[in-house]
Amino acid sequence: MSKYDPLGRYLAAQTGSRIVMSFVEIEKLLNFKLPKSSRNRAWWSNNKQNSVMTKVWIAAGFKTEEVDMAAERLVFRRVSEPSDADGGATGFPPVPDQGGEKRRHPIFGCMKGMITIPDDLDLTAPADPDWGRVYD
Repeated sequence: MSKYDPLGRYLAAQTGSRIVMSFVEIEKLLNFKLPKSSRNRAWWSNNKQNSVMTKVWIAAGFKTEEVDMAAERLVFRRVSEPSDADGGATGFPPVPDQGGEKRRHPIFGCMKGMITIPDDLDLTAPADPDWGRVYD
C-alpha cells in the first residue's frame, strides 16, 4: 500500500481516456503536498523506477503527457486497463465495462474464509522437527 494509492483509485475509476489535473488537485486528492522534486519535469516521467507515484498511475492504466511545469498541470492518458506490473491485483476498484457492470475474474475471492490459522501455531517454526539436525 502506498500513500499515493488515492490517486490510483481515482484514475482507475475514471471512464475518460484523458484526465487533466493540476498539481494542486493531485495534492487535494492525496491530502498532502507533493515533494519538491515534483516541480522537476523528470519526476512526471513514465519510468517505473522514477518514483512510487509513477508506479501508481501506471498500475491504474495511465501515462503522463503534456506536463506544463509553468502552469503546474498535466494530462493522464489511459493506455490500458488497471493492472499490476506483476500481474496481480492492484487494489484499485474495477473499471466498469461497456454495460456498466464491474468486471472481476470469476474466481475472485473464492477462497476467502476457507483457511484458518490457530492462534498457538508458530508460523516461523520449521515444519520438519529434524531440520538442521546433523547425523553422525
